Amino acid sequence: MQTTYYENQKVQKPQFTADSCFDYYNERLRIDDYRGCVNQLIIWLEEEAIKNNFYKVIVKSRYEDLALWIQQGYIYEGEFTQYFNGASAIAMCKYFNNERRNSLYWMDEDNILKGVMKLPQGVSLSPLPKEYSIRMADVQDVKSLAELYREVFEVYPTPMDNPDYVLKMIQSGTLFCVVEHEKKIVSAASADVNSMYHNAEITDCATLPTHRKFGLMKHLVNQLEKELFNRRIYCSYSIARALSFGMNAVFYQKEYNYKGRLANNCKIFDKYEDMNIWVKDLSR
Repeated sequence: MQTTYYENQKVQKPQFTADSCFDYYNERLRIDDYRGCVNQLIIWLEEEAIKNNFYKVIVKSRYEDLALWIQQGYIYEGEFTQYFNGASAIAMCKYFNNERRNSLYWMDEDNILKGVMKLPQGVSLSPLPKEYSIRMADVQDVKSLAELYREVFEVYPTPMDNPDYVLKMIQSGTLFCVVEHEKKIVSAASADVNSMYHNAEITDCATLPTHRKFGLMKHLVNQLEKELFNRRIYCSYSIARALSFGMNAVFYQKEYNYKGRLANNCKIFDKYEDMNIWVKDLSR
């Protein structure tokens, strides 16, 4: 039987509407946009969280609603600058048990971030080694991409090891960029484009262990940024594992701004991971 990782729902109630994601795999409920009565939305969120055994709720709030969320026990975890066609989305979160609320690695992650921020920014990319080539992916690559993600990630919050899922992503507008070595995909990243709000999430970053010393991910992010800029999408953001020095270094050195940390946000490898928010304005 196929696992249902998540389900996107357009919720329409008399006093509010909301774009929601019922994330069963990560035991959380996410609201990507809403309008109407915030207090009624908050009541509904708590009912649904309890009903579905979700232990975290994440809401992308508008600035003007922050006080309403804070009054109901939601806490600020970060900001997606320019997410809503130039206006910021604020990550407001609420937890429903202590285990999900408390991070065991927060101080370690602070130290990693401190080390990352000592690195130089805006450094020119070193040339891609001659044995490697970079290109945008297409539907012919779905099997190879799934194999890459299966090899790199034992556990991942979306079924990237399923070629049908990767195909669905490409057909829905997600951009994939790949690096090949001897005609095999050894590194990849994607840009999940939101055409309504003109933003994109750089995500699904993966490199085979034997190819991680050549800075391939910086080349992939650079290429994806060019593709987004050409589409007039200027808000580029990513959430990176807070315990990964390498991935946070990629975004910092590419001049992304650190905007917060989402605690126990999603399952990667063997546990829930804290995720750092990085945002860049590609128009500048």
